Amino acid sequence: MPAVNLPYMASFWTPAMLEVNLLVFPNLLGALLLGLLVGYERSYHGRAAGMRTYGIVCMASAALTVFAAYPAQWYGGHSLAATLGQGGTDPTRVVQGIVTGVGFLGAGVIMKEGLNISGLTTAASIWASSAIGVMVGVGFYGAAILLSVLSASLMMWGPKLEMRLPSRRAMGVTLTFEPGHEPREVELKKTILGWGFMVAEGSLNISAQQHKVTWQFVMVALRSHPDPSSLFELSRGLKSLSGVDSLHLSHARN
Repeated sequence: MPAVNLPYMASFWTPAMLEVNLLVFPNLLGALLLGLLVGYERSYHGRAAGMRTYGIVCMASAALTVFAAYPAQWYGGHSLAATLGQGGTDPTRVVQGIVTGVGFLGAGVIMKEGLNISGLTTAASIWASSAIGVMVGVGFYGAAILLSVLSASLMMWGPKLEMRLPSRRAMGVTLTFEPGHEPREVELKKTILGWGFMVAEGSLNISAQQHKVTWQFVMVALRSHPDPSSLFELSRGLKSLSGVDSLHLSHARN
């Protein structure tokens, strides 16, 4: 590595380096758009991993892949790639260790509470920050800045975009029935269907304790704007069902 001086610092902003960064830009933008497209399908069905998570991961993966195609421009053109046969260090091996270790760190912020999973976007942003650090480390400053701006913008305005797009809401429901009451699954599903919801296949869990039966399930909207559309209206409707003693209702993202 040469001594740090003005010519060395200027080497990171030469026309050749700027050209490489401009070539990286379309890869990041394309990966972001495709990740958002795939993530929208998950978001539409009320899943926890939605547009932001998929977009950030896809974009960061593209950044880590595309920088490896330009070894001659690493470190402002002072790449160690030519010295690998003479004991030089391969940066891509260092990157493998970084992204693997940061992946475990991101997993620590993912939480599951009942039918809800949270922290996926935070975990994805932590992993993306490692990609930003790698881009800065190899001297692709322009690409690192763009990746930072796109990631921050997606986390700030992504929720507003998701709210404007059509989606099918999912609700986690826990119904506790009065002692001795035996609920009927067919009647319950028929009533919920009239509201524009269906019970998600395989989500029904039935338990009994002290002569009380408890049903736990996820109901998914059949259209983007079901009726009733608010938690308050749904809670009143569920509470009015025959034999319901208590209930717990919340948005479900899993």
